Amino acid sequence: MTQPAYFVEEDKILTALFDEGMDMLHINKPESEPLYAERLLSLLPKNKYDKISVHQHYYLKQEYDLRGIHIDNVETPVPDGFRKHVSRSTPNIGDLKALKKECDYVMLHSLFDSLHDGVKASLTQEQMLQARKAGLIDKKVYALGGMSLESIQYAKDLGFGGVVICGDLWNRFSIQHEVNFHDLISHFKKLRKAVG
Repeated sequence: MTQPAYFVEEDKILTALFDEGMDMLHINKPESEPLYAERLLSLLPKNKYDKISVHQHYYLKQEYDLRGIHIDNVETPVPDGFRKHVSRSTPNIGDLKALKKECDYVMLHSLFDSLHDGVKASLTQEQMLQARKAGLIDKKVYALGGMSLESIQYAKDLGFGGVVICGDLWNRFSIQHEVNFHDLISHFKKLRKAVG
């Protein structure tokens, strides 16, 4: 998932991440102007659009032929015309059964304290184990919140279908002070291998 702010090197980094095997990209820029999202998309390789979902400005899915849209809560209805490639986020294990029926996948948060925005973990290990035993965590549920190189194995052991990486990656690049993103790409390679 992108970090919330747009920055100059972002398109180059995202393209490099795709080149290194990034499976999917979620563009999540709360309270941003659509113009900036359009500019970022125009700078990314068109052959990667089918791996991109947007959290805002849903019209971009159609305009750029993107993979899908992501709805950050359970209250917001799916916009008219969107039937395929819809994902959602929820902090509530009780939502998983219903959401998995209507979505391609669901991001369950927060497993750990966020590494970038101060959000604290809201799910306990016991809750996670109970959800796994109840069959609620499966390939359609992705782990979100504080996911890092150290926590990927935990998510895999619980049976999550994927992990959402944000802070563990973006904290390795200062948007104000750096132009060299080799450390970020090197860390992505480690993450990719751990997910394996």
